[in-house]
Amino acid sequence: MGQGNQSAATHPALAVSIRRAAPNDVDVLFKLLRTCVENMRSRGIDQWDEMYPDLVTIELDVRSGTAFLASVAGEVVGTLVLNEHQDPEYSEVAWQFTAGRVAVIHRLMIQPAMEGKGIARVFMRFAEQRALSSEYRSIRLDAFTGNPRALRLYERLGYRDAGSVRFRKGEFRCFEKDLGTAG
Repeated sequence: MGQGNQSAATHPALAVSIRRAAPNDVDVLFKLLRTCVENMRSRGIDQWDEMYPDLVTIELDVRSGTAFLASVAGEVVGTLVLNEHQDPEYSEVAWQFTAGRVAVIHRLMIQPAMEGKGIARVFMRFAEQRALSSEYRSIRLDAFTGNPRALRLYERLGYRDAGSVRFRKGEFRCFEKDLGTAG
């Protein structure tokens, strides 16, 4: 992937295009966030709300160049953030992969109508390859314990459960992957 901002990945039924989010994408990403929060709430998942993530968070992600978006047929269907930021709570986790630089995935969102079509898998592979090409040695993330679909996704993608942390909304499982096994 190198330093390019554009990538194409293929799923048997979908052509997913991934690019770095631009300032003119903020409104679309915020709308996606609100749709995802509403959908999670309808399924009893109280992971995000009006406090977090908010519009300022989305704007900072885009401005810092760490937000990426996935599109199918020109329509934005997902976003994620890839950077080095680790919340202070991460220091409590018994991480196994500690050598070298660590990339962190935040705020993976898929348009609810597009869930189950492999977009999250494509997006995660993109993040792993981007991190690897940027010389990160491992990748970390956390997932709300009340979101079983997210927990299964990370387990199926070969992420190691490294323990848990508590944030404002409750317990989150922490996952990591050695990028030597990414791909």
